Amino acid sequence: MPSHAQPAALPRAVGSRSRSRSPMAAPRSFLWTRRIILAFLTAFVLLPVYVMISSSLKPLQDVSGKFHWIPSGLTVKPYLDIWDTVPLARYFVNSLVVAGSATVLSVIIAVFSAYAVSRYKFRGKRVFTVTVLSTQMFPGILFLLPLFLIFVNIGNSTGIALYGSRGGLILTYLTFSLPFSIWMLIGYFDSIPRDLDEAALVDGCGPLGALFRVVVPAAVPGIVAVAVYAFMTAWGEVLFASVMTNDTTRTLAVGLQGYATQNDVYWNQVMAASLVVSVPIVGGFLLLQRYLVAGLTAGAVK
Repeated sequence: MPSHAQPAALPRAVGSRSRSRSPMAAPRSFLWTRRIILAFLTAFVLLPVYVMISSSLKPLQDVSGKFHWIPSGLTVKPYLDIWDTVPLARYFVNSLVVAGSATVLSVIIAVFSAYAVSRYKFRGKRVFTVTVLSTQMFPGILFLLPLFLIFVNIGNSTGIALYGSRGGLILTYLTFSLPFSIWMLIGYFDSIPRDLDEAALVDGCGPLGALFRVVVPAAVPGIVAVAVYAFMTAWGEVLFASVMTNDTTRTLAVGLQGYATQNDVYWNQVMAASLVVSVPIVGGFLLLQRYLVAGLTAGAVK
């Protein structure tokens, strides 16, 4: 009897051992599948960047012909020529002035507006919030002709040159970045306890004192997120910059068209200039990444 009981127990032991291993096999296969998908997506995202960097370091004849994944000869001449082919330095200054001014104005107005909506009750508060957010539903091209006519009429009637100037472009970008900036800061200010404001008022601060001494320091991540959003909106915009500017006020995004002539396109210089244009955005994101992530996720959980 004992000799017959032992062989009967072996299949159960083997079966239980195989059943104990099967739950581990599924997560392990899922992990490898996830890694393969992640590697494919990473390669898909980095492939255009590699093509840009590789093409920017090649002579024009190598870029215009068949593309080689491993370049045979590298040169930094395209990075030197981009400053002579078009007035890139002037375009760079114009972009910095326009994007920087639009960012500062957007942050200042958004802070005051969002604080008023978040902390005070007034008639039409909900209508104002919905209206501010609903403006983002319309495509920007719908505002191109109205803004153009407004700027031209203001210039003809008052002598204030908005069309073809940096000021007109700053007001244009402020129109598009301000609604979303206000909405974003409303959610962030709502996540800050009102007890901080009340404590500041008890200590003798006025409403502005409570805003700048208590709320603004606590809302730095949200303000940074708004500033980055406003700057990126103005930095890479092409449609309005191509219509609202002239040769002296042209920005970088529009100035890249100068590398295309009637006879040829200097693709190596286009790629080199595109990388130079991307440096402020990428550098700013790397420096402010911690604040940007905190600001974008704020207000999701109260």
